[in-house]
Amino acid sequence: KENKKRKRTEEVEKVSEDQCSSVIQEPPVKAKKPRKKELSKAEKKLANRESALERADEEEEQKLFQSKAKQKKGASHAITKSVVNSDTGTTIKQQQKKKVADETVNRRTVFVGNLPVNCTVQALKSLFKGYGQIKSIRFRSLVPAEDTLSKKLAAIKHKVHPNAKFVNAYVVFKEECDAIKALNENGTEIASGFHIRVDIASKTNSHDNKRSVFLGNLSYDIGDDAVREHFSVCGGVVAVRIVRDRKTGLGKGFGYVLFENTDAVHLALKLNDSLLMGRKIRVKRCGEKWKAPQKSPGRSRAPKDSVDATLKNKRRSNDSFVGEKANPLKKSTKPKRLKTVPRNKAGKNE
Repeated sequence: KENKKRKRTEEVEKVSEDQCSSVIQEPPVKAKKPRKKELSKAEKKLANRESALERADEEEEQKLFQSKAKQKKGASHAITKSVVNSDTGTTIKQQQKKKVADETVNRRTVFVGNLPVNCTVQALKSLFKGYGQIKSIRFRSLVPAEDTLSKKLAAIKHKVHPNAKFVNAYVVFKEECDAIKALNENGTEIASGFHIRVDIASKTNSHDNKRSVFLGNLSYDIGDDAVREHFSVCGGVVAVRIVRDRKTGLGKGFGYVLFENTDAVHLALKLNDSLLMGRKIRVKRCGEKWKAPQKSPGRSRAPKDSVDATLKNKRRSNDSFVGEKANPLKKSTKPKRLKTVPRNKAGKNE
């Protein structure tokens, strides 16, 4: 029995080995690739259009994304610009602090006007050093002798235009109280024909309009002292200011005069249309608007003759007109009778 079982198992193993060898020996069957269908011309065009549309959509999406990114950058830049100035690199707080600092410097600064051209820094120092320590002096309103020269170089080299007669200056003191004391030099004659005008350079310094008058139609080459002499008969003149062009130094045709009291203003108004250097000047209160004289418009109609009171009181008659207006005669509705002529008279007429 054991021999039979062994034979059977050997036969089964042989059969299984033969089957495995047959499976291994058979080559794998290759899958047939599907043939590509050839597209027609119309289908090719459609495919190209679809691909082009897809590309266009992608490009638009990219552009939208880039524009949104730019907008975000612009908004962030605007925010930073509001906080930080791109040119100076200073914040708003720093700018405000700088303005406050400048204002404090201006309160310590004195403006000196109507100085002669040949005035020097040493002359100004000797004039103002008695009021306190001076930090700096700088000249302004210089007219260079040549267009190529700057005002700074013209001041250093003393190359000023020959027609220029005066300059202005700023004197900076160490203390504010010293600058206020220096105002005592206002109106002093520093040279023959040059009465200087001294004032605080601060913008908050208010001008008293009640003690001032406005001048118009002035000569372009007029000097401050000529105006001072013209109005000195009205009262004490505190300061004369003629508005001038920065580049040429010539006057613009108008200015201001500040008096010591308001009574002088009433007298100065009487000098309106007075002659000064061959021109009729206009004198008005500060703040008053000047109105050009208007010509009286010509009357379009002649005035009607006034009707006498006697004609008004008279009763209306049956005449053709009463007063000025003609009244038409009323037509009578009764038929007119023909006049009868006697025979004797008719024969005579014949």
